[in-house]
Amino acid sequence: MKTNLFSLNRLGTASVFTGAITAGLISAAVSVVCSTAAYAAEPKAQVAQQTSPIGGVDHVGLAVSNLERSKTFFTETLGFKVLGKDADYPAYFLNNGSITVTLWQTTNGEQATPFNRKTNVGLHHLAFQVDSLAKLNQLHETLKSVPGVKIEFAPENLGRGPTQHMMIREPSGNRLEFITRVRR
Repeated sequence: MKTNLFSLNRLGTASVFTGAITAGLISAAVSVVCSTAAYAAEPKAQVAQQTSPIGGVDHVGLAVSNLERSKTFFTETLGFKVLGKDADYPAYFLNNGSITVTLWQTTNGEQATPFNRKTNVGLHHLAFQVDSLAKLNQLHETLKSVPGVKIEFAPENLGRGPTQHMMIREPSGNRLEFITRVRR
C-alpha cells in the first residue's frame, strides 16, 4: 500500500514522505492506558461513542537521547520502516503500517534529563497493540536480548485480566507499553 505522509518541519514548511508501508512485528496503535482495574474490563464497555471532531492519533513524536540507537530499536526490533529523515533537526520519521513515530534527537544527548512521571509533565508512555498473547510473549523474549532495552515488567494481567500487557524502556529511555486485549 502506498501512503503519503505530510509533516510540518520546525520552520513550518511542509514535507511529504511517500513510501511503501508494510506491517511490522506488531500491529501498533496508540492507546491511552489508565492503570486501573476498571480499564481492564471489556473494551466495548469502556469506549465512548465518537462525538469529537478528532478522528485519532496521526503520529507521535518522541525526544530521544540517541537517535541512531532508538531508530535501530524501532526498525530492527519492532519492524518499523524509515519514511524519511531530517538531518538538520535531526529526526527520523518511522511507520509500521498503523502508526507513525517521529524520533527527535535531544541537544544534550545522553545527558538529557530522563522523564519522571511523578515530577514532570509529558508523555507517560506510548502503548502499542499486539495481536495475540503468543505475539506478546514472543516480543518479550525478543526484547530480553536487545541492547539498551530495560524491561520494567514481563507480560501480566492488566487489572483483573484477561487483557495482558508489559512495559519497557526503549534505548533512549522512553516508556513503551505492549498490550493484548483478550476478549472474555
